[in-house]
Amino acid sequence: MGATVIIGGQWGDEGKAKVVDFLMGDHDVVVRFQGGANAGHTVVSGLGKFAFHQIPSGLLYPAVTGILGNGMVIDPFAFLQEYNDLSARGVDMTERLFVSSAAHVVTPVHKLMDNVLEADRRDASIGSTGKGIGPAYSDKHMRSGLRMGVFLREKDELFDIIERSIDWNNRIFAAYNAPTLSAETIASDFVGIKDAIEPFVVDTQEALHELQGKGRRILLEGAQGTLLDIDHGTYPFVTSSSCSIGGAVAGTGLRPRDIGRIVGIFKSYITRVGNGPMPSEIGGPDGEALRERGGEYGTTTGRPRRCGWFDMVAGRYSVQLNGYDEIALTKLDVLSGFSTVKICTGYRVAGRATAGFPQNAESLARCEPVYEDLPGWTERLSDARTIEELPAAARRFVERLEEGLGVPITFVSTGPAREETIIRSDTYSTVRK
Repeated sequence: MGATVIIGGQWGDEGKAKVVDFLMGDHDVVVRFQGGANAGHTVVSGLGKFAFHQIPSGLLYPAVTGILGNGMVIDPFAFLQEYNDLSARGVDMTERLFVSSAAHVVTPVHKLMDNVLEADRRDASIGSTGKGIGPAYSDKHMRSGLRMGVFLREKDELFDIIERSIDWNNRIFAAYNAPTLSAETIASDFVGIKDAIEPFVVDTQEALHELQGKGRRILLEGAQGTLLDIDHGTYPFVTSSSCSIGGAVAGTGLRPRDIGRIVGIFKSYITRVGNGPMPSEIGGPDGEALRERGGEYGTTTGRPRRCGWFDMVAGRYSVQLNGYDEIALTKLDVLSGFSTVKICTGYRVAGRATAGFPQNAESLARCEPVYEDLPGWTERLSDARTIEELPAAARRFVERLEEGLGVPITFVSTGPAREETIIRSDTYSTVRK
């Protein structure tokens, strides 16, 4: 059976964790394939509300094996804190959570560098989370980074490796007139967590292929969203990893032919955290209503998200890039109460219609949205379990998105809880065969 891949179709925060949580009952393994502690996935289950950052959200299922893939950059201290917090709340991950020895390490140097560079950009800041993600990926591609396999070394070797790395970066900080860090203290801190981290670190590429060979059903969990992809997003206002379909292969070691199902996650409206253009952004009472009703505040940072109407142009671009087999539509319930709901169906530049979604931020910033108005609805949707139970206007909205995107919408979320979900076809059931 081919692996299932969950990908954010927009600028992130689409509700991927709920979809992962819903699908995990039919899978045995969940893998995060990119990003790091800059991601936040929130799940509401029978055990309560959980916020995941680096650990895959599918681990709420007690029989599921979780893997942090080689495409990630991992803050080992934050990882241990998250692990301990989840364990304290009854999530037992003993001997079923593993970290790739090839994933890269986020150090205090990267966090400091993140903030130094962001301050140096001044008005051109990216809106970074400050978690050290970009600098960690930079070191990876400069071939000067540290991999999680460093924790498999002897303690004296680990100390020397970390100390040399900090000393090298301190010379860069000095050039920015930024404070330097104590190489000895940081190296000692890393040695101090070696015994706790080491049992998690394995060759996850080999482990994944072994699990696949045993018939285990694998789900790959992406973070952020397609429009933040380092190659295909609205550069430079993007994340530092590949959060589209290519990242699922590169970030796990699976082969393209090992992918059997690609599920795109789209919110019924659109949000963005940080800076960068967003043509369908809305302000005023409607924008504030979307933010408050949808709880649009960052899981990791707490920052308010910018809100806008569904962007079909960006959506079609996401479909073209990732080749979704189906779409999961989330937060339809948040639109209840609007007399009119809008869909951005095209862009205009200087009064002229333009085709396609521009990849660079400068071009996108010049785009003005062209809207199609649809009637809204006032009814609550959380009790609906079939598409027929939705108000006619809500059904028409779902159908219009399906028409515009050209991909079947098989999953509709009408609330945060697992049971507040509509399955529209038998596509979901095919994963059980």
